[in-house]
Amino acid sequence: MSIILAIALGMLICAAALVLVRVALGPTNLDRALSLDVLIVIVTGIIATQILRTDDPGPLPIMVVFSLTGFVGSVSVARFMARKQDDA
Repeated sequence: MSIILAIALGMLICAAALVLVRVALGPTNLDRALSLDVLIVIVTGIIATQILRTDDPGPLPIMVVFSLTGFVGSVSVARFMARKQDDA
C-alpha cells in the first residue's frame, strides 16, 4: 500500500509542477485562475495522501479549508468574468 501511495504522491507533485508552469505561462488571467483552482485540488490530494500514509486525521480540517477556499475562489472568478463580459 505504501508503494501505491508513494507513486500517487509523486504523480501529484509532477502535476503540481506542470500546473505551476501553466500559471506562469498562461496566456490569459482566466487560464491562470483555473490553474490555481487545479493547484488547490492537487494540494488537497497531497494532503489526503499524507493522511492515508500516516493514518493521522489531524490535517483533515486543513484539507476542508483548502477545498472551501478553492470553491469560493472558483465562484468569485466566474462571477467576475461574467460581469466583465457583460460590460464589454
